[in-house]
Amino acid sequence: MEEIEVDIDTLIDEMDYIPGHFHLDMNLNFESSSSMNFQGRDLKLKRESLIYELDFETGSQRYAVRNLLGVFSFYLEEVEQAKEIFLLISQEDPENLNAWANLAYVYDRLDKEQEAAKCTERLSCLMGLDSEKKPLGDPQLRAARCLAEQGYAYAFDVGLVNEDDKVGKLVAGLTSYSKALAYGKEIPLEEKQSWYFTMTTFHIRLDGMWLNKGNEEEKRLTAFNRTLVLLQQVLKSSNLHYRALAWCYLGILLERKESFCATPMGIHDCGHSGTDPLDCFGKAIEISRDNPLVLNRLAKIFHFLGKQEMAMAVCNMALDVLPDPVLNWQAYCMRAKVYYYMGVDAMQELFLVDEDAMNNALMFFAKAMELDLGKVLPEIQLLRGKCLRIKNEELNAIECFKRAIELDDVGSVYTESFRCLLEMLLLLFSQKRINTEMLMKEVELWVKKAEEKYPKLRVRQELRLVCRHHTAEVLELSKAMVAKGKTELVKLLFETMNYDFNKTKRNERSLSF
Repeated sequence: MEEIEVDIDTLIDEMDYIPGHFHLDMNLNFESSSSMNFQGRDLKLKRESLIYELDFETGSQRYAVRNLLGVFSFYLEEVEQAKEIFLLISQEDPENLNAWANLAYVYDRLDKEQEAAKCTERLSCLMGLDSEKKPLGDPQLRAARCLAEQGYAYAFDVGLVNEDDKVGKLVAGLTSYSKALAYGKEIPLEEKQSWYFTMTTFHIRLDGMWLNKGNEEEKRLTAFNRTLVLLQQVLKSSNLHYRALAWCYLGILLERKESFCATPMGIHDCGHSGTDPLDCFGKAIEISRDNPLVLNRLAKIFHFLGKQEMAMAVCNMALDVLPDPVLNWQAYCMRAKVYYYMGVDAMQELFLVDEDAMNNALMFFAKAMELDLGKVLPEIQLLRGKCLRIKNEELNAIECFKRAIELDDVGSVYTESFRCLLEMLLLLFSQKRINTEMLMKEVELWVKKAEEKYPKLRVRQELRLVCRHHTAEVLELSKAMVAKGKTELVKLLFETMNYDFNKTKRNERSLSF
């Protein structure tokens, strides 16, 4: 009988799922535009987050974290460690499809064809694709767990520089979880609750982004009601982490009900018609009072919600339980941020309202920077610079802003460090503390660096703000540059002043967490 030729690509397209992480549509699996230093930093930060997550997770959800840790190790060129991670998972959980697929991929890259072939054969058998070898157990449950692990991975992608990218990854993660639930009708409830928790986290992040965009009520409403239903299940979990965060999430949703034209029906259906959001936040804190890891997470959420006093109280609780800066550097970092926002005026962040709070912010930033990862976060350098600016230490502030720009990723839209740097330079010029020659040199250098680092539109937006607030200094600088024949930057400054930015909404830092 003549063999039928099979197109592999067509066969793959027809499959409902493909095990493994290395084929997923994640930036992690594609060439990065960032330099290796920045890419490595981002990967290390994400891996640090995953190790942090490992302390929270129990049961099969730990395999979702560990598989992803193996992927990050692979991309950090720790291939042997990646292999060991996948091998250990396959021994502990011989039915883990992702571990076998990931292990096959690593063996293939190590040119170990026989080992890769054995993994692929084992994978085919577990998926029920081998007609001669029928596996024990239910292939549907294996597929469900495989898809849930893949859905989890999307939360840890790297290089997401705009809201559309973030929305796309969250939607992809939720799609994987929905497929997992369709396959996993017989999955134990406790395991499903871990899926529900991750799904609610994705939904709340998405809702925050849609809320910022406006005019998305119809899209938000369906997801909002579904999130409430999922939370009802998570609140019953025996896992302290899930339960505490679920109460916090419920408080967030109840606060957001005012953003709808009418109260979402899900609030009434789930029995929360009279529930006070503050009571929900209080329950979250009470549940986690002896757990510094969960307290740190709550503090971060409260900070992003603008609840600085609650964030500070929770940070203090976390540091009372675990004061070591090496083990608890995130609490020191969050405490520093909160102190900064308590120390400046809320409108423009230009006036000192509490000097002790500002000094405390600098002290806790120093604590956070005792660990290597704390030294490479641009946000810490930006906030340190702003603290020093408020304290009239302009030269020290300038060094922090420069460091923040250098640490930022290529393609980043967080250009505040660039604006702060230019404003500080112009301030020193207006005070006769630097001369025209030095100002020209510095502005020319850092505008060039900014154009290499950030989207051009963002650079122009920041230049326009600087020109508007420091018109006299910019005009004097422009005259000096024209006299020196440096007309290119002058042309850019005047084009910036005349450019219409109203068509483009400024992309502020997302308040999703």
